[in-house]
Amino acid sequence: MKIRLAYLLLAFLLFGIGLSCSRKKDKWVNRAWHDVTTKNNTLYNGRNAFTQGRQELIQNYRDNFWEVLPVERMIVSEDVRLPNEVLNQNFDKAEEKSVKAIQKHSMLIDNRERNPKMDEAFMLLGKARYFEQRFVPALEAFNYILYKYPTSNSINQAKVWKAKTNARLDNNEKAIEDLKRMIKFEYLNDQDYADALSMIAQAYINLKEVDSAITYITKSAIHTKNNEEKGRYYFIKGQLLDKLGYKDSANYAYKQVIDLNRKTPRRYLINAHAARARNFNYELGNKEEFLELLTDLEENRENRPFLDIIYYQKAEYFKNTDSIEGAVAYYNKSLRTKLQDRILESKNYINLGNFSFDAKEYAIAGAYYDSTLERLNENSKKFRVLKRKRDNLDDVILYDGIARKNDSILRVVAMSDDERLTYFKQYADSLKAIAIKEKEAEEAADFRQNLPPERQFQQPGAANPAGGPKSGGTFYFYNPTTVAFGKSTFKRLYGNRELQDNWRIAAKTDPKAVATDENIKEQLYSIDSDPTFDPLTYIAQVPGDPKVIDSLQTERNFAYYQLGIIYKEKFQEYDLAIDKLENLLESNPEEKLVVPSKYNLFKIYQLQGKEEKAATMKANIINNHLDSRYAKVLLNPDKEIEDEDSPEAIYNSLYAEFKNQNFAKVIAESNAMINKFEGEAFIPKFELLKAQAIGRFRGFEPYEKALNYVALNYPQSPEGKKAQLIIETTIPQIKSDQFTKQGDTELNNKIIYAFDASQNNEAIALKQRIEEVLQELRYDDMKVSVDAYTIDQQFVVVHTRRDRLGAQGLAELLEMGQVEDTRGVDIRNYNRKKKYYPAVKKPYVVMASPNYRIVQIHKNLDQYDYNQQETK
Repeated sequence: MKIRLAYLLLAFLLFGIGLSCSRKKDKWVNRAWHDVTTKNNTLYNGRNAFTQGRQELIQNYRDNFWEVLPVERMIVSEDVRLPNEVLNQNFDKAEEKSVKAIQKHSMLIDNRERNPKMDEAFMLLGKARYFEQRFVPALEAFNYILYKYPTSNSINQAKVWKAKTNARLDNNEKAIEDLKRMIKFEYLNDQDYADALSMIAQAYINLKEVDSAITYITKSAIHTKNNEEKGRYYFIKGQLLDKLGYKDSANYAYKQVIDLNRKTPRRYLINAHAARARNFNYELGNKEEFLELLTDLEENRENRPFLDIIYYQKAEYFKNTDSIEGAVAYYNKSLRTKLQDRILESKNYINLGNFSFDAKEYAIAGAYYDSTLERLNENSKKFRVLKRKRDNLDDVILYDGIARKNDSILRVVAMSDDERLTYFKQYADSLKAIAIKEKEAEEAADFRQNLPPERQFQQPGAANPAGGPKSGGTFYFYNPTTVAFGKSTFKRLYGNRELQDNWRIAAKTDPKAVATDENIKEQLYSIDSDPTFDPLTYIAQVPGDPKVIDSLQTERNFAYYQLGIIYKEKFQEYDLAIDKLENLLESNPEEKLVVPSKYNLFKIYQLQGKEEKAATMKANIINNHLDSRYAKVLLNPDKEIEDEDSPEAIYNSLYAEFKNQNFAKVIAESNAMINKFEGEAFIPKFELLKAQAIGRFRGFEPYEKALNYVALNYPQSPEGKKAQLIIETTIPQIKSDQFTKQGDTELNNKIIYAFDASQNNEAIALKQRIEEVLQELRYDDMKVSVDAYTIDQQFVVVHTRRDRLGAQGLAELLEMGQVEDTRGVDIRNYNRKKKYYPAVKKPYVVMASPNYRIVQIHKNLDQYDYNQQETK
């Protein structure tokens, strides 16, 4: 009985102690919970910083509506970051506060967290790391919640954020698997369900499984309570359907965005209208109704921030309805909004460039294409295609300018004296009328300057403060015509002046300029006496020399031929090519351009399916130019592939001669081929090959001059660009002709024997003799070559792969004609009888490889320093 009472007392005592501890423990937990949730506490400030960071991210993010939008707006940087580098101070602060809250208030007792608010701290930690693009540490934070807080009310959010992080780490299959499992086994509210579905859709987009992505993004748009997300998800759905080619379904998705109206951000609504406009069927759709819709969007004041895309779509409407003027006007309006959509700007510029190209305004088209290229990604296919077209356009601009200028001059040359006088009189009178108008504007401006100050700046139509009559005219600086006249007058009186102090004094040293005000007053100007308005001024400039006129015709004809080839080969503009080539044949061209022009016309007629014209041109070539290679090709079409007389075959043959160091033959044959094939695409290849041969045969200065000729005369060809690159990079490196001793200790010295160019047999014999000696000595790493030097001289060169002393020793051994090789031989049984060869009794020079390179480039062997370099 006493024992039972003792047990009861002990149990009661233990219960009391436990109850006390429990109360203390609950008090501790409550105190910690209170600390975490107070408005002035760590976690609260961390949440505020995170919210500010998200808002800043959303405000700074610019969606690219020309591509499928991401479900979540965040720019992932691929740049390598420094250890302490921070992308956003707000997210960094949120991470700092969450870590501090965990360190101060976490109560991990018996492997169980007793503070119920710690899951929120870890959730904030993971989100902050996620938006700081530290995805692996973020994944650790979300996993900690899943493992340590299985009963947390944030468990589903943690699973969604874990899946988002996996998707950022390209673990898309893992993200889909986890989210599908959560959807299947967990009860989710609508927003969590929508978030999970949207991330599944993003993972499928990353995997390029568009069908599956459409299914999940549709469900997500239905269940989300956030109208901003709803509009975004419906727009993404439309983009995905567009990608699959389902335009009707895509238009319905865009209409769902439009139906949200002001519930969703305006950018989604306007771009949904633009996307529907791009899908408009111009053959079956109601064009008037469509234009009315675009006009309503343009006139709506709420759409002012989006006028660039509205103007662009209206320009597209006019383009598709063949209203070129309206399209050009609205493309320019879109550009003038300057709203920094680089892709939209590139589309505006390329369309304007295409219009100018079609109108044969090639210089303007080139400027538009340049603006387009500035706004495209250099690694994209669009950039490369347009860059190629732009490069080809340089040739068109060049030759079209030559053709236009020479045509106008030759047209005036062909006029009679009376026609020429009438033509230039009309031109001079038009200039004179403009000058008179400018002078009247200047006099009106001078009159205004003499008015009282209160009337000088009075605008036209404004009430006269003094009660007098209204003043006409405009303020001087606001009148562009008057300003232009003032500029021309200044230039006529003072000439070209730099913007500097005492500019008028500088005229004392310029005999062409008027130095003082007295001289200016003495030199009274009169429009009637100005030679600019005298037709005889221009008539005197018309060329009359037959040689000059022939030169103009030759230059014009060559430009016509080049334009025809460019239109045919590079742009496939066959009608333009026919126009140029036919005009060429009607302009009495040189004989070397006649047959190629006819052959290219024959090819174009074939491509266009004009068999009758092609047959006529073929017969013309065969009947009138039977000896030409083009006639041979037409008579035997298979020969076109293996024609030994073709430029390509001849070039390949000359290139082989170049490799064999037959430089004199290459130069002579190249000159002949350039004259023979003038006007054809292979001419720059012959020119560059000739320049290379000149460099190897005649030295640095002729080489540089030949390269400059190629670069200046064929700037748009690959060979011309290569020549320019050599001039800019290689020529400065090889310009110096100073010898060096730095290579003496390196294993690159050579033994050089000089021969006259006529002693080719002797040079070859010496080469063979030295090769036999090197073989006997088993110097397998040494080579012997016969190198061309100049038109009068050549070298036999032993490439020793030794330093200077080693090369000198070999040269002396060859001079003695004695060879002894004891390598790998037992000395005790060695027969010391030495082998003898004919001695090389020929002067030689030992030279390091860098110096030999200088000798070959500058042809300055006679300037080699014999005192510092050991020679014999």
